[in-house]
Amino acid sequence: MSRVVRVLVAEDQSAVRAGLVLILRSAPDIEVVGEAGDGEQAVALARELRPDLVLMDIQMPRLDGVSATRKVVEERLADVLVLTTFDLDEYVFGALRAGAAGFLLKNTDAKDLLAAVRTVARGEGLIAPAVTRRLIAEFAARPVREPAADPAVLESLTRREREVLSCLGEGMSNADIAARLEMAEATVKTHVSRLLAKLELRSRVQAAVLAQELGI
Repeated sequence: MSRVVRVLVAEDQSAVRAGLVLILRSAPDIEVVGEAGDGEQAVALARELRPDLVLMDIQMPRLDGVSATRKVVEERLADVLVLTTFDLDEYVFGALRAGAAGFLLKNTDAKDLLAAVRTVARGEGLIAPAVTRRLIAEFAARPVREPAADPAVLESLTRREREVLSCLGEGMSNADIAARLEMAEATVKTHVSRLLAKLELRSRVQAAVLAQELGI
């Protein structure tokens, strides 16, 4: 990437946090601008530092990662890449609703961690397709207290935007979508941005969940 990605690391276990910071700082195109040991500190530092991305642990003291993610996303402070042990528990599903841009396993190796940060920074919020597809499918299949998605919300979308939304529901990247729909990646990114705005969604993952719920 041509620009430096500014990252805030939020992890309550100091040893794990130090390891993450060490890995991130090994990359010339990634800058660690801050570290947080709990959710409240993560939100406060996000407000102060305005990073491009927050690497957010799900289970933290004072304010859990789901609640912290919701605040960061609602205030449009940064994109959030959630760290999870992949237990598929309610914390993970809550993070989907909160607008997390993607998910990363805590045992991910250094190379994949750096790649995930760069992917989110490019605006592609679906990390580790196999993981994300399973998360989306599991989440969409679960009963929720909120009303089911209304198909009428799709009426504002163009045919092409609906096709892109369907691809997002399969956990596809911009490159994958471009190949399937035979268009440039830049055009795909434009369609994604427009459909998110029309549907009033905060992330590609939320769009993917909506696509699953509506069965498109």
